[in-house]
Amino acid sequence: MRKDKSIMRLAGRKVLVAGCGKSGIGAAVFLLQEGADPILFDESERLTEEEVRENLRRKMRELGIHEGTETGEEGKTGSSGDLAAAEADPVHKNEAGVTVALRELPAGIREEVKLLVLSPGVPADTPFVESFRERGIPVWGEIELAYQREQGHVIAITGTNGKTTTTTLVGEIMKRHFETSFVMGNIGYPYTDIAERTTKHSVTVGEISSFQLETIESFHPRVSAILNITPDHLNRHHTMENYIAAKNNITRNQGKDDFCILNYDNEETRKLGGICPAKVLYFSSRQELKEGAFLRGEQICLARDEKTEELMNIHDMKLVGLCNVENVMAAILISEAMGIPWEEYLEVIRQFKAVEHRIEFVEEVRGVAYYNDSKGTNPDAAIQAIRAMSRPTILIGGGYDKGSTYDEWIEAFAGKVKLLVLIGQTKEKIAACARAHGFEDIIFAEAFEDAFRCCVEHAGPGDAVLLSPACASWGMFPNYEERGRIFKESVYREKERA
Repeated sequence: MRKDKSIMRLAGRKVLVAGCGKSGIGAAVFLLQEGADPILFDESERLTEEEVRENLRRKMRELGIHEGTETGEEGKTGSSGDLAAAEADPVHKNEAGVTVALRELPAGIREEVKLLVLSPGVPADTPFVESFRERGIPVWGEIELAYQREQGHVIAITGTNGKTTTTTLVGEIMKRHFETSFVMGNIGYPYTDIAERTTKHSVTVGEISSFQLETIESFHPRVSAILNITPDHLNRHHTMENYIAAKNNITRNQGKDDFCILNYDNEETRKLGGICPAKVLYFSSRQELKEGAFLRGEQICLARDEKTEELMNIHDMKLVGLCNVENVMAAILISEAMGIPWEEYLEVIRQFKAVEHRIEFVEEVRGVAYYNDSKGTNPDAAIQAIRAMSRPTILIGGGYDKGSTYDEWIEAFAGKVKLLVLIGQTKEKIAACARAHGFEDIIFAEAFEDAFRCCVEHAGPGDAVLLSPACASWGMFPNYEERGRIFKESVYREKERA
């Protein structure tokens, strides 16, 4: 782990946390434990203070924090350096120690804030955020905040697609090999939940989004991975150049003793290999490499020290699709960089099942196979799911508009998709694109339940029904997990009727 990170003393300081979602709540509780004076702020018209406070209380219960105990030197775990709050006045550890401000900040708060912590959903380039930067106030994300307490080795994984599967798989491999390991980040586990529990011997595996990478300063992974970069989140980053720069930020504090795993087949990640400060290891599903992991026929191979070894047949895995072969190759190189014997990581890979909501087989009902790929929230991810299908497929697509284009996705339908059922904000936009490419088998559905019923009515034995929307879930669902859960429940109900 890097020892020269710049640590800010948080005890006794007012810290503004923007966003009252999972990351914001986690950051506020973390700050409370540090002896800071956190202020939770959200502009949402839907939130109430009581909802926010109940979420704070729930988080404290989850972390085993007993209300009414005190912070300070004896109440802290894993404290080190200037972050120690020993000299601070004791603060009661209950949610009342967090100021909650909704819609607008109370007068005078801006002038007192010493640090702004952004939740991933809060853009880093708004006038609100810039007003703090102009005053010289540091702007961090939850990842940077939690990293101040990290004591062990960090593996950080990003990319447009494949992050969750790769992070989960790598997490399982690290759990098998190391006595203490953690998984955190965009995968759904706030870094602030576990940072205090890290030790110099622990390993932390993180799925890190482009939003989170915008606001790092000292965050330094021993091993980083950029799985791929294709257009996504352009409504947030505005240009591909900005999006690529955010992804590449994962390597900004790495050095020659660290490792960066990159996809040789992806033009953007291959370019980044030329400027990466760490030692680069490539993987490829299209060509053989002199060093790295690659696919030769149906065999995953590892080239190192001028020798090439065949590690495993892709059919020995429970995962399906070329995208998952690439995820596995990335996991192999990460494991190699961490010094894990191939016998150990291959055993985990062979037993590893698909992550929920990512090309996840649900059930077969009346000869129709149902797959949940709700995590396919952009066209490139949805293309991988279509390619993984081995049956004529009825596809549910559409949702929130992130500024994506759908031409390549539609082109991937050839010989695979027999019917496209569209929902959400993007349905007209996608339909127009499909028709421009000569695909006319389209049905609109207003509600998700109607879309599922339509799939059931049009699917026959030997077909597949695939939920892979190529769009975010917002507007119809709070998140992709809820969308996938409802799809799966619909499948289970259909099986009961069969």
